[in-house]
Amino acid sequence: MQIWAGLGNPGTQYALNRHNVGFMALDTVAEVHGFGPPQKKFSGWVQEGRLGGAKVLLLKPATFMNESGRSVAEALRFYKLGIEALTVFHDELDLAAMKVKVRVGGGLAGHNGLRSIDSHLGPEFRRVRIGIGHPGHKDRVTGHVLGNYARSEMDDLAGMLGAIAAEAEWLARGDDARFMNDVALRQQD
Repeated sequence: MQIWAGLGNPGTQYALNRHNVGFMALDTVAEVHGFGPPQKKFSGWVQEGRLGGAKVLLLKPATFMNESGRSVAEALRFYKLGIEALTVFHDELDLAAMKVKVRVGGGLAGHNGLRSIDSHLGPEFRRVRIGIGHPGHKDRVTGHVLGNYARSEMDDLAGMLGAIAAEAEWLARGDDARFMNDVALRQQD
């Protein structure tokens, strides 16, 4: 079993924030692959399903970003899974908008959700980094991250989320390179 955690903040007022793109990615995967209905569990919402031969639990912590690690650690402990079973989907300032990269471990880049998970579990978890671009100056970062996607970005956002969902089986199989490549190819169409 794998646990895929999407990072975001609960509440409709945050639904289209760039910071919530992790939630958006999981919602799209659940819809495209026919995952079960959301259930409240582990201080969040979970949906169960299969991607190819892998059983995957999608987890959206309802703890707000700064406490995401509490929810994620609770789910891993419940299923007696190690950190290698975890994949975290999150927004990434230092990646061009709509770009998708996967890596295991690495720095936290000031991301409070990643910091929380790191404090509960350590840094060696797989991350699906979803680019939101940098606004140019550090004084504008908070407004950018917590701001909604612009109307002009909606088609590209839908295309990127659709590509992530369409190629999610490669991620479930552990073929990160194929996942990244095929997501990029779909975004070129």
